[in-house]
Amino acid sequence: MGPQDRWAALLDILGRDGRLDVADAAAELDASPATIRRDLDQLAARRLLTRTRGGAHPAGVAYDLPLRYKTGRFTEEKARIGAAAAALVPPGSVVAVNGGTTTSEVARALAATDGPGGPDPDRPDYTVVTNALNIATELAVRRTVKLVVTGGVARPSSYELIGPLAEPSLTRLHLDHVVLGVDGLDPGAGATADHEGEAAITALMVGQADHVVVVADSSKLGRRSFARICPLASVGTLVTDTGADPALLAAFADAGLRVVAV
Repeated sequence: MGPQDRWAALLDILGRDGRLDVADAAAELDASPATIRRDLDQLAARRLLTRTRGGAHPAGVAYDLPLRYKTGRFTEEKARIGAAAAALVPPGSVVAVNGGTTTSEVARALAATDGPGGPDPDRPDYTVVTNALNIATELAVRRTVKLVVTGGVARPSSYELIGPLAEPSLTRLHLDHVVLGVDGLDPGAGATADHEGEAAITALMVGQADHVVVVADSSKLGRRSFARICPLASVGTLVTDTGADPALLAAFADAGLRVVAV
């Protein structure tokens, strides 16, 4: 495991447990305590955590992992999830995607789809609506995609546009599908996010869509985050990986979701 992957794993442990012990983290990540201590010092220097004697705790009350440190986690699973979710969207559809590492994979898969439009820029295969700057940057050069970007104020940690400037553009659109990345999906709490501004914009997308697809690797299932996006009843399909807890998948299916595990 390289340094970036290790840092992402350490931040994941902090988000999961609320604290981190050097010895426990070293055992979990199969690394030496000295390596973990150096990693924690590096993360503390970036103000992503606070060092304590023998470990660390989150730097603030709200814990929101920057996107660049999420990219090394569950990479193969996210690629499979992205491809499977894109396959659910018929060519010619208007589809919204919010920010996140898994939705980035969905956007890449949509852009790579060989639909009826071919290379003709006047006949795009998909219209993609997004509030994520990184996704917009990738799709802007794809001739098979008509790209619509919301307004808003950019969050540096996620590259998402949020706030009242983003809202008017969404309320004027009809969406065939919305593909949501979430920080948590729970049978009781529904779809949730770590940041209330991101949750609000994503909730608007849900309200404008005919069909809602949640894309989430198994680490997000059964988790409840700070801000609610929508109840489970608003979600039509869940696409996740085969490492998910079968009991959780059964609970989502019992709630009426179509569950796709890849």
